[in-house]
Amino acid sequence: MSAVLQSFLAGFPLFILHFMITLSMFVIAVIIYEKITPFREIKMVKEGNISAAISLSAGILGLAIPLAFCLAGSVNHWDIIIWGIVALIVQIIAFYAAHFIIDDLQGRIERDEIGPAILLFSGKISVAMINAAAIAA
Repeated sequence: MSAVLQSFLAGFPLFILHFMITLSMFVIAVIIYEKITPFREIKMVKEGNISAAISLSAGILGLAIPLAFCLAGSVNHWDIIIWGIVALIVQIIAFYAAHFIIDDLQGRIERDEIGPAILLFSGKISVAMINAAAIAA
């Protein structure tokens, strides 16, 4: 049992460091994502807009999935920081690419149209999964 305890005591500080860096990257990325996108999804969610909630949920998951894979395969904290930045950039590109695919995306989300929000959700999550796999490779 002492070997298990020693292993825990040796590894726990690194776990906390990597967890806190990843969590910080996640929170910062969500804040940046919300500021860079052309409409305030959090405000619309507070007003009861379901489409905005679907879109924002996809953005949040789209950032968390690659960060989780990054954390799982990280060698050090710089891995998490660098690939966290890459994940944010990729998700922002995916969001803006959706604007070219879905006509009047902003207006449709603002009008609480569920169909475009679901399509946006699937696109963001698909890109996040591919991004996560590429990071893990």
